Amino acid sequence: MNDQLERLNRLPLRTNLRGLTPYGAPQLDVPILLNVNENTHGVPADVRAAISVAVTQAAAGLNRYPDREFTELREALAEYLGHGLDATNIWAANGSNEVLQQILQAFGGPGRTALGFPPTYSMYPLLASGTDTGYIVGQRADDYGLSAESAALQVKELQPNIVFLCSPNNPTGTGLGLDVVEAVYEAGEASQTIVIVDEAYHEFAHDGTPSALTLLPGRERLIVSRTMSKAFALAGARLGYMAAAPEVTDALRLVRLPYHLSAITQATALAALQHRTALMADVEDIKEQRDRIVSELSRMGLKPAASDSNYVFFGGLDSPHDVWQLLLDDGVLIRDVGIPGHLRVTAGTETETTAFLTSLERILASQAGLPA
Repeated sequence: MNDQLERLNRLPLRTNLRGLTPYGAPQLDVPILLNVNENTHGVPADVRAAISVAVTQAAAGLNRYPDREFTELREALAEYLGHGLDATNIWAANGSNEVLQQILQAFGGPGRTALGFPPTYSMYPLLASGTDTGYIVGQRADDYGLSAESAALQVKELQPNIVFLCSPNNPTGTGLGLDVVEAVYEAGEASQTIVIVDEAYHEFAHDGTPSALTLLPGRERLIVSRTMSKAFALAGARLGYMAAAPEVTDALRLVRLPYHLSAITQATALAALQHRTALMADVEDIKEQRDRIVSELSRMGLKPAASDSNYVFFGGLDSPHDVWQLLLDDGVLIRDVGIPGHLRVTAGTETETTAFLTSLERILASQAGLPA
């Protein structure tokens, strides 16, 4: 690795990229993979069949460029989201990370800044670096919460060009109240701040949890980002999207690459949207397993955070990395997010969840001093 780094540093790399490491979680071959918040249920058989038919049909025209405006897909996504949205409000790209990158390309860049509130999604500063946008580290409370008053005050003082609000937050899993979004938007009026609410995991929120989509009317600087990687079990298809005022989607057209969404991607996403009932049934099962994890971890004397996502962030560990390694030795891979005393686990199938809970309880019982 040192030799590789030395060779990299001999290139005329941009200064703000020197010393950075690529984003990525461990990809290990173990029986139980619960580390990157994938939908471990997989794509149901009937949905796979529908996707296969759609992709086969799309393959007949692969000698032609795809619909550059992916009109049918934008219409389908608008119908799925509801809230009075139409195709003019929708944009999509190869994963929500590319959507966020395009937003930074359009509204960030040299001399501009983006504000995030760690611990939060670790791609935000990397996307900022990639677009030469300055990244400002905001502050959360000791319990990792973010109040409307605190967030608004920081936006007023720092005057960023872009703000990232992750709800539910990754890695903590906790949702933001809409009062936080409203306060941040108002606080950014003077600096004309673009406010991104990253709702990648919204489908897993508890029933009745409102979406920032309800706040879009009259707020042309507000963007709500979503993905089909999680609830739709399409992490391998790479389809992310956002809803915003039509002028925002027009801005992203200025920076998108030509024909950036392949015909295969569009066909896959459309087929999944048309068969979403089966996919949403798996979402309900995942929510049940998530709540089971929270309950069982509490029983074990650990401190799980309330979760509106498909994962659980939990504390109460003296040696989290040791616990992570012992779980891995048992064939269960979860995520060490680098936060003292804490780990994060994806809610998988009932079988996967049982394997994790059984292994963890055995580890805690056998390793003196691991629980705080």
